[in-house]
Amino acid sequence: MDTVVDDATVAEFHAFFERHYAELSRLACLLTGDASTADDLASDALLAMWRRWDRVRAADHPVAYARGVVANLARSQIRSAVRERRRVSLFWSQRGERFDGPDVPAVLDVQAALRRLPFRKRACVVLRHALDLSERDTALALGISVGTVKSQTSRGMTELERLLGPGATAAAGRVYATAAPGRTVASGRAVASGRRLPSGSAAPSGRTVASDRTEGTG
Repeated sequence: MDTVVDDATVAEFHAFFERHYAELSRLACLLTGDASTADDLASDALLAMWRRWDRVRAADHPVAYARGVVANLARSQIRSAVRERRRVSLFWSQRGERFDGPDVPAVLDVQAALRRLPFRKRACVVLRHALDLSERDTALALGISVGTVKSQTSRGMTELERLLGPGATAAAGRVYATAAPGRTVASGRAVASGRRLPSGSAAPSGRTVASDRTEGTG
């Protein structure tokens, strides 16, 4: 936003921040499996939202737009991490880890299993079962059809059952309920003032922290 911003606009964004920040940071944490990465993704997503606030506030579903930004940033972060691991592997021999042994369900935790899902399946499972969104809201956030949400969620849960055993749904529920990044960030007004969210700064509400559409298949 390049123009002078009035107090009402700042207050509006701050209210949006307070209502949805915890959900967005939790989404980032579950998608990446990394609380420290989720802090940064939530910060970057909120900055992007503020810079486009005139467009975002006029959207039919602003929070769906926000979820899409977080999902896109998470996907980019994952791709970057994969590329980095490949570069490192050129110089360091790494002991391979196998997950096809008879005790897989006993040793794989839910976060590890989620990371093994293709990103679209992971996003659908997280939005539907962690954030408890409807199929329609999940479709809006990811920019896909309701039918795709249904199929990707079903396939994702089937894969989790294969990796974790029959208790996958209950185990996932426990992880979803407790998943939260470990640091706090500044308020929505800090974003509106043009400052990047600093890691480790305290939020007034005490909330913790965990391009517009996602792509990919799985």
